[in-house]
Amino acid sequence: MAERRVNVGWAEGLHARPASIFVRAATASGVPVTIAKADGNPVNAASMLAVLGLGAQGGEEIVLASEADGAEAALERLAKLVAEGLEELPETV
Repeated sequence: MAERRVNVGWAEGLHARPASIFVRAATASGVPVTIAKADGNPVNAASMLAVLGLGAQGGEEIVLASEADGAEAALERLAKLVAEGLEELPETV
């Protein structure tokens, strides 16, 4: 299983707009990905309600994981998006 641990770069955490950007990127990756707080249960990263339900705050560590083919590259892109708190989806997603 591929896994990335990253701190949330959005000051407001994974709420509203940042969560929407993240979910769109997770869906676009074409790889099933889970997201969890460092000490929590994983949820579907492509589900807006599940991601909002995490209540991940800015600076908090999250864990991205996947067992699918192509997981390493997908997780790397998603981890970069989360860590940098990007306001738009990069063209590489």
